[in-house]
Amino acid sequence: MSERYILVTGAAGGKLGRTGRHVTELLLRQGYRVRAFVRKRDERSEYLENLGAEIFVGDLLDFRSVQKASTGVCAIYFAYPVQDGLLEATANMAVAAREAGVERLVNLVMLNSSPDAPTPRMRQNYLSEQILDWAGIGAVHLRAAVFYENLHALVSASVAAAGVIRLPWGSDTTTIPLVSAEDVAKVAARLLLDPDIPSGSAYPMVGALPALGEIVATFSRVLAKDIRYVNISDDAWRQGALGTGMNHHAVEHLSDLWHYLQAASASTRPVRVQVTTDTFKRLVGADPLTLEDFLTTRRDELTTTPHGA
Repeated sequence: MSERYILVTGAAGGKLGRTGRHVTELLLRQGYRVRAFVRKRDERSEYLENLGAEIFVGDLLDFRSVQKASTGVCAIYFAYPVQDGLLEATANMAVAAREAGVERLVNLVMLNSSPDAPTPRMRQNYLSEQILDWAGIGAVHLRAAVFYENLHALVSASVAAAGVIRLPWGSDTTTIPLVSAEDVAKVAARLLLDPDIPSGSAYPMVGALPALGEIVATFSRVLAKDIRYVNISDDAWRQGALGTGMNHHAVEHLSDLWHYLQAASASTRPVRVQVTTDTFKRLVGADPLTLEDFLTTRRDELTTTPHGA
């Protein structure tokens, strides 16, 4: 495998999980040749280039771009951001990867990927899985819970400024499946390098399954101060999220997800997820990162009031 490239999409890393960036770093450290697919050259791509990655500037919605990026590639990490265009990007990647003779593609999707999933994005994830399976490119699917990094991004400003978590999550008993994006990247790298994993396999990734009350208590414990939860309306959350620059696709996905998790937590039936500690340990040889450990590494960011807040 080391004679051909591994293509990593989203390699520069966005504002949240940055799994593509983590996967790129992990593979380079193990001596693999990585082609880092990025949207533009900047300090992030320069960093990866300095690590030894080949930088490819392209657009996943442009088939010719994806086709060129896939040339000479044996494996692909495919992670499309939570925005419009997933199915077009998936079709582009499936065709280009098949033409290039790709032997393994790791597809990052969300935890619930099914025709009746609770959000439109999750239902698109299900269709993207079918497209990649049909392509015959050794696709496996990594189904991840909400990233710790997403939770941090949602609440860090209000926690730092006022010691408050403001979200439309309902009662203290609402259960939120969470996982570290870095742990997801570790599993992704493992899946990319193991030729014996059957095509079409799916791996759920949940590092923790805390109730809202436990999440608030964990913030309080890590920061050594009283953190309060304030439930806000859906409309207030939407307006606030759009005001921070979050795109409409992501806002609608998350809004539907919050509704689903509240309903599932209130139901007599348990939330249909499980903590996959054993799976992570089997593939990586370690325990997944806890929410408390993650927040401890971000303590300074949660105690420094953002400029202008």
